[in-house]
Amino acid sequence: MDSSAGSTRREATRQKLYEAAVTLIAEQGFSATTVDEIAERAGVAKGTVYYNFASKSVLFEELLRHGVGLLTASLKEAADEAGRSGGTKVDALDAMIRAGLVFINRYPAFTQLYVAELWRTNRAWQSTLLVVRQQAVAVVEDVLRAGVENGELSEEIDIPLTAAALVGMVLVAALDWQAFQPERSLDDVHAALSRLLQGRVSGTRA
Repeated sequence: MDSSAGSTRREATRQKLYEAAVTLIAEQGFSATTVDEIAERAGVAKGTVYYNFASKSVLFEELLRHGVGLLTASLKEAADEAGRSGGTKVDALDAMIRAGLVFINRYPAFTQLYVAELWRTNRAWQSTLLVVRQQAVAVVEDVLRAGVENGELSEEIDIPLTAAALVGMVLVAALDWQAFQPERSLDDVHAALSRLLQGRVSGTRA
């Protein structure tokens, strides 16, 4: 019982540190953010940061694992729920698009950091980033592969590239929505991406 309570407290502390770190790093960058600032923002002692994470870099690496893990879980749950409801694989993909938008709308600072880090090549956590990215993309790959196998989707689909393109579409469209078109609703953005997914963008003369 005590062990369980201690584990719960530690997880709550780590969650506070994740939230503090992602907010500060989004505001002022990784290099400019100090452990002291992270501790202060989280409302804990500096030693608490080092008790949970060996360094600022390790904290950020674990933040990436944590955040992308949440995204991956939400994508998988959306696909599974579509399957339980009797939906097609395209329905599952559409549900995953919505789940991705919901996640990004809830965690905009993390999403901005994640997308920015994808373009960097000199970080100590680059290998970790590639691993967690693949975990998210693999969920989409599984749905595409199943759609090809049951004849719903074309065998000509390049599954890895298409999965990456769908994830990238959601990330970029959501960030554009938040930065430049905040007046749009989540339903509005989802509807636009859904039309792209289902190929309903051709005009009557096509």
